[in-house]
Amino acid sequence: MPTRTPPKPTSTTIDPADPRIAKGVFTLRESARYLGLPDSTLHRWARPGKSQTPLITSCARGGREATMPFIGFAEAYVLSAFRRAGVPMQRIRHAVDVLAREIGVDHALASAQLFTDGAEVLYDFAAQHEDEDLLELTVLRTGQKQFSDLVEDYLERINYGDDGWVTELQLPTYEHARVIVNPRRGFGLPLVVHGGARVEDLVDRFVAGDTVADIAGDFGVPEPEVEDVIRVAARAAA
Repeated sequence: MPTRTPPKPTSTTIDPADPRIAKGVFTLRESARYLGLPDSTLHRWARPGKSQTPLITSCARGGREATMPFIGFAEAYVLSAFRRAGVPMQRIRHAVDVLAREIGVDHALASAQLFTDGAEVLYDFAAQHEDEDLLELTVLRTGQKQFSDLVEDYLERINYGDDGWVTELQLPTYEHARVIVNPRRGFGLPLVVHGGARVEDLVDRFVAGDTVADIAGDFGVPEPEVEDVIRVAARAAA
């Protein structure tokens, strides 16, 4: 489970050599599929027009090689929560700008300070500037400024390391299976926690003609979770 009181970053920057940011794990298309987003949305966030800066971190293009590092994937994960909370696309960039400026660390969306300070930052800014769109991301409960339930649910699925940056997250697109992405496990590819199988291995076996029962037995993954993984894969392919 995520750390309820995550540590703050030990510095304002993450080491460029850190494998969480230095190495691509997914292509943009794969990232979109795992996060349940349109390909065009991820491309817009990672590679906007010349007059705009990217909202999420990506590596230099290299043909069909993976260009989305884990930190960038985590940033896209948080932005997908903002989008589902009803914030218009044109306002998401503004939210990122506010967080980056006020939190004061690189990759604020992947920082534990988003979890600890982000709601207060956005609430205060939105209230001061009467920004109804950004105010939708936050609520005031018993005198405390918190993220809305949907955003909070996403953030609850993130684990942070001792350095204050994300180390693991749970994907939101599955109903029964608990599927995580952790750059230190399974080469950074999505894993089903129950059984430890990679998602792609389960799907490959099903595509090859194996039954759900056989796959479940071989990998030690409960049948409802195998079905869930296959259902999500089929929906993404469609």
